[in-house]
Amino acid sequence: MADGEKYEYEPKVEHGHDEQHEFGEVKRDLKSRHLQMIAIGGTIGTGIFLSSGGSVGAAGPLGALISYFIVGIMVFFIVTSLGEMAAYLPLPGAFTTFGSRFVDPALGFALGIGYAFQWTITVTLEVTAAGMILQYWWPNLQMWIPALVFIVILVGITLLGVKAFGELEYWLSLIKVLTCVVFIIVGILVVTGAVGGDTIGGRNWHIEGAPVVGETARDRTVNIFSTCVWAFFSFGGTELIGITAGESSNPAKAVPKAIRHTFWRILLFYLLSITVIGLAIPWTDPNLLNAAGASVNEAVVIAPFTIIFKMAKLPGADHAINAVLLSAVLSAGQSSFYASTRTLMAMGREGKMPAIFGRVDKRGVPLYSLAFVTLIASIAFVADVVGTGVVFTWLVNLTGMSALLTWMSISIIHLRFRAAFKAQGRSISDLPYTAPFFPYGCYLSILLTLMIVFMQGYQAVTADPFMAEGVVAVFVGAPVFFLCIIVWKLYHKTKLVPLLEVDLDSGRPNIVVHAKARVEGSGEEENVPFWKKAGRKALRLIA
Repeated sequence: MADGEKYEYEPKVEHGHDEQHEFGEVKRDLKSRHLQMIAIGGTIGTGIFLSSGGSVGAAGPLGALISYFIVGIMVFFIVTSLGEMAAYLPLPGAFTTFGSRFVDPALGFALGIGYAFQWTITVTLEVTAAGMILQYWWPNLQMWIPALVFIVILVGITLLGVKAFGELEYWLSLIKVLTCVVFIIVGILVVTGAVGGDTIGGRNWHIEGAPVVGETARDRTVNIFSTCVWAFFSFGGTELIGITAGESSNPAKAVPKAIRHTFWRILLFYLLSITVIGLAIPWTDPNLLNAAGASVNEAVVIAPFTIIFKMAKLPGADHAINAVLLSAVLSAGQSSFYASTRTLMAMGREGKMPAIFGRVDKRGVPLYSLAFVTLIASIAFVADVVGTGVVFTWLVNLTGMSALLTWMSISIIHLRFRAAFKAQGRSISDLPYTAPFFPYGCYLSILLTLMIVFMQGYQAVTADPFMAEGVVAVFVGAPVFFLCIIVWKLYHKTKLVPLLEVDLDSGRPNIVVHAKARVEGSGEEENVPFWKKAGRKALRLIA
C-alpha cells in the first residue's frame, strides 16, 4: 500500500482552506530524517552529559539503572500514544489541540498555556546556560553578551522557517548522538582495561553500599523511586515529535518510523550510558552528585562524561564536552522557540489566544507568536540577571509540574481518542500507526507519572532541614494548571465532549493532499551513489 492511501475519507474540505486563507499556510518541509533525529535529539539534553551521574551517586549503579528503565518505559508509552494520534491527525497544536477535541476545550487551553510557558522559560534557561558554557573558556566574559547573541541567532534560525530548523536540529542532534556512542565505546574500553591502564570490571558494583544504595529494603526502594524524578527531567522534550508532525511532509510514514525507534534509542543512549558510568565510577565519588548540582561551567570539569574520557587519557576531554554542551544548548534553545511558537500559533487558530498569534508569513513562520515568546523570554532573562533571581526561580518551578501534567494528559487524551474512534464505528486499521499494549501502556504511564509527583512531594516534605518553600515549589504548577481549566470552563461553559461528537476529521483533508502528493523518497534511492546509501544505513543504525 502506498503512503497516504489510509487517508480514504475527506470530509470538511473547505475548513482547511478557510484556515489557510485567514492565517496563512503552514509549510510541511520536515522530512523523515528530520523527525527521526528530532525524536532522539529530544531525549538527549545537557542532563545526560552533566547530571546523569547524580542518579548513580544517589541510588547506586543498579538503582540508577532501574530508575532510568522505569522512566524509559513511561516515556515509551507516552510517545507511542502521542505518535498514534499525531500520525492520524498531524496538526501543529498536537496534544493541546487533541485535548480540546477529544476531552474538553478547557483541558486544551490549560495544556497550551502550560506548554507554551514551559518552553518560553526554557529559552531563558538555555541562553543563560550558553553564557556560562562560554565563561568556561573566557572567565571574564559578561554572561549577558553571549546570551544576547544566542537569542539573536535563535530568532534568526526560526525566521528562516521550519526547513532550516529541521536541518540544523538534524546535525546538532547527530553531534549529541555521536558523543554518546563514543562515550559508551570509550567507557567499555576503560572498564575492560583496554585503555587507561586499570581493569575495573564489576568492581564498583561490589563496594560497600552498592549496587543499590540504602541500608534497608525501604531505603533502597525510596532511593530508586526518588531518582526517577531526576530521570524524568532528563527525558524532557520527547513529546516534541508530536508538534513537528504538524509540519512533516509525509506524517503517515515519518511519524511511525520515528516512534518505532524511540525505545531502542532510549535503551542505547540512556541505559548504556548509565551502565558505563556505574561500572567506571564508584557511586561514592562526590563528583557525581556535585556535577548534578553545580552550574554548567563548574560541572563540565567533574561531569561523568569528562571523568571517563580523562580515565581513558584523552587530552582536552573537558573542552570537548564543553563544546558538545554548547551544541546541546543551541539545539534545546531552537527547540524551545519552535515548541512555544507553534503552540501559540495553534491556540491562536483555535480561538484560545488572540487570532494574530495564528498568522504565519510566506515561510510558514508565526511572526507574532515569535515576537511574543522573544519578549517574554528576554524579560525573564533580564529579571534573572538584574534582580535577585527569586521571581525567575518561581517561574522555573511552575514549569516542572507543567511538564508532568502534560505527559499524564497525553495518556488520558489517548484513551479518549480510542474511545471516540470505537464509538463512531471506525476501524483501527485506518490508523497509520497503533500504539502497542493499548490501553495498558496508558494506564501504566499515568500510574508512573503520579508516582513521580508523589516522590517529588516526598523529597520536599522529608528534606532536612524542612522548608515550606520547597514543598510549594514542587506543587505550585498544579493549582495554576487546574485554575486555567476552571476559568475556561466557567467563562465558556464547556463540557466533556461526547464521544459521538468528537471531531476526528477536521484538518485531515489537507493532510491527505500532502501525503498523496509528496511521497517522500520515491525514486530517490535509485539515483543515490553506493557510498551515500551505505552512510545513510550506518546513521540509521544509531539514529
